[in-house]
Amino acid sequence: MYLTFDTGHMGIAPLVAEVLQRQRVRATFFAADERTQDGGTSLDAHWVPWWRARAAEGHEFASHTLNHVYWRADEGAALKVRPSAGPQAGKDLTMTAAQYCAEIDGATNRLRAMTGKEPLPLFRAPGGKTSLRLLEFAQSCGYRQVGWTPAGFLGDELPSERYSNKVLLEQALRSIHDGDILLAHLGIWSRKDPWAPAVLEPLIKGLKERGLCFRTLREHPVYGARSDGK
Repeated sequence: MYLTFDTGHMGIAPLVAEVLQRQRVRATFFAADERTQDGGTSLDAHWVPWWRARAAEGHEFASHTLNHVYWRADEGAALKVRPSAGPQAGKDLTMTAAQYCAEIDGATNRLRAMTGKEPLPLFRAPGGKTSLRLLEFAQSCGYRQVGWTPAGFLGDELPSERYSNKVLLEQALRSIHDGDILLAHLGIWSRKDPWAPAVLEPLIKGLKERGLCFRTLREHPVYGARSDGK
């Protein structure tokens, strides 16, 4: 299993860290500089100790684009995008290859400075929304996009009124298989009943009971090879 987390409002980040440490599981974190519950952002100075502690525990890091930039469409030789964070949040923008690469690099550079560890040459496009042109832009500056496997969508973005933690846990334990890349977040604004740690720890325990173990994407047979420069 390859457990990955994207940033979010960071409200459950300390609890997630406690579970991972208690269960001795290492994950891969994809980070953007998103608005947080404490009024700051997920990559500001307040969170430096948290990120550095995760690095010391052996977790891995990669970009989620600095301003959580969603792809909207290809437009000529550029991309039409909409950031959900940063000074231009909610605005429709057009980005060249250089501008999009700057977004990916921005989060990578921030993570490097905060963790003291070299991030992976990977990124995750917000929402998993991509195009061939976007992937080509990212490849031109040395990055490969990482999504998640179908069974790896853990459902923490879904409304808890319709998808209870119990239902999501049962579905995950039933459908996840060897090699899946799992996706969760460090806080979803719209979910009233937080997915973590309520689902996270029993999910990890349940998968371990099935004989499955957890690795970071640095150890992935495809993405890890790229991380080693091969």
